[in-house]
Amino acid sequence: MISRQKLVGWILVVVSGLYIVYFLKVRVLEPGPLIEKNEWVKFSSSFVILVLGIINVRMAAMRERRRRGLPE
Repeated sequence: MISRQKLVGWILVVVSGLYIVYFLKVRVLEPGPLIEKNEWVKFSSSFVILVLGIINVRMAAMRERRRRGLPE
């Protein structure tokens, strides 16, 4: 059974990763209108969310190992 913390972490990782790929592919590499400040803020905040999601997944794994009595 997957823990809620791990599930939330994976959702954060997937959603922010998809937004980063979308932004790079559609907004940066394709010609079009200039990228506005709020788009750069969303792009940079998606990196923060990605890191938080990775931390969440790793913390859930550490908690599971500790609960089973395995070494970290």
